[in-house]
Amino acid sequence: MIVQRSENTSLREVNMGEPIIKLENVSKTFSSGHGDVEAVRNIDLSIEKGDIFGIIGLSGAGKSTLVRCLNLLERPTEGRVYIDGKDMMSLSNRELAIKRRDIGMIFQHFNLLMQRNVLDNVAFPLEIAGHKRSEARKMAEKYLHTVGLSEKADAYPAQLSGGQKQRVAIARVLASDPKILLCDEATSALDPQTTKSILELIKNINHDLGITVVIITHEMSVVQEICNKVAVLDHGSKVEEGTVEELFRSPKTEEAKKLVFSETAHIRRMHSDRQIRVIFDGKSAFEPILGNITLELKTPLNILYANTQTINGNAQGEMILQLPPNKEVADKMVEYFKEKNLGAEEVNYVD
Repeated sequence: MIVQRSENTSLREVNMGEPIIKLENVSKTFSSGHGDVEAVRNIDLSIEKGDIFGIIGLSGAGKSTLVRCLNLLERPTEGRVYIDGKDMMSLSNRELAIKRRDIGMIFQHFNLLMQRNVLDNVAFPLEIAGHKRSEARKMAEKYLHTVGLSEKADAYPAQLSGGQKQRVAIARVLASDPKILLCDEATSALDPQTTKSILELIKNINHDLGITVVIITHEMSVVQEICNKVAVLDHGSKVEEGTVEELFRSPKTEEAKKLVFSETAHIRRMHSDRQIRVIFDGKSAFEPILGNITLELKTPLNILYANTQTINGNAQGEMILQLPPNKEVADKMVEYFKEKNLGAEEVNYVD
């Protein structure tokens, strides 16, 4: 049975102790007739209980290989993987099979059994675990209720939308009572509105059931919507790690900047123009910063892009501003934004 985390139990208490996932110098090399390919290179990572941890990168960054190393579906070539303090690399095949029950996984393409109805899809892992069919079906009803799909119990996968199929896949994973949920591009095949509802479901599962979640994605919007911490991968290496807010406000590496600025990549840099990205939080939004600086320096600012993101439940505003051609005035504006602690950084968009 899944036991809900008590409402009196804070996330701080859940996070105390050893990390639930720990990677030490993990590498994975694939060999082929064309030579060796190092898909993951020297990754160190700690994920605390209760985290919703994002692993983000462009295609070919090594994200999916890394997540498959967590449950040893891919065995690392080097390094150690610890789950709940257990060294996964030292376990026998039988011990590993038992430990994997703590780690649920959902995928982009759902992987449902087309010949079974929704209820029997969810009951399937319970039957495999030794429950009688009648008992498994009764338990499956509860998990379908958890994902808001009780009315589809008798439907078949071909009769469901993409979002409904993913909810069935999530219910099936929950039936194994996992401590960890790995989501490998779980929303990539879904439209934006359905993606939002699935992410909200995963967030509720994390909060209500205390399940640690690892999100693998190439979309910064997914990380911003749901994750509290994030690691950026590029060509198999971890290039940046921190809170989602830190990454959004001030990405430090070129790889992270490509991801954070992806939504504004349509802005092209014109010759001799300088552009600056500024971040507004709930406090700075009430201060007329743009009005003040334009009045003080008697020079207008051109807003090229503006958007609002919700990160960890907090609104974060983002603007791309075109600075005036006068270097002295532009420099004063940059200094002003930095003094206001707006995460100001000059940006350069090129084809």
